[in-house]
Amino acid sequence: MALKVKAIEKKIKFSKTDPGVWRYVMSPELYTPLTQAKVIKEAALRSGVSRGVMQACWDAAGEVIKAWATEGHSVALPGLGTMRFGLRSKAVEDVNDVKTSLISSRRIIFTPSVDLKDELANTAIQITCYDRNGEEVKRVTSTSGEVEDPENESTDSGNNGTNGGGSQSVTLTSP
Repeated sequence: MALKVKAIEKKIKFSKTDPGVWRYVMSPELYTPLTQAKVIKEAALRSGVSRGVMQACWDAAGEVIKAWATEGHSVALPGLGTMRFGLRSKAVEDVNDVKTSLISSRRIIFTPSVDLKDELANTAIQITCYDRNGEEVKRVTSTSGEVEDPENESTDSGNNGTNGGGSQSVTLTSP
């Protein structure tokens, strides 16, 4: 199995007067969302319990996760990592200026487990490149961790410009 990515040639502009430059911009190809019913059916098959029991467990786990996360806990998600709520806000120098209107957004923060990050790092990536006219112009496939160009094997593309599967950090306040 591989993650599918598309690289589409787009004109990048930084202002209205900027003539722009054409660059290939990558984004994951999103699959059809799986319904809750499909997930419950598959989990019931894998665990050997009935769909009704699995549905009751699913609903109860969701309610517990929601309740604990909204109380400020970081909640474990089995086999995935943890999730918690966070926020973005403006920072102020004087304590007398602290008020709820400084909060600009509420967020859900997911921190993947080491096992999940390792699995992602070891999952192949398939990139399909499209020019500005929507025509496919190239395909690139990786093995685990590194993206290799099969059309130009003498060039070491390595992890240039990639995050390499490292951890992500989230800042809860902004200046």
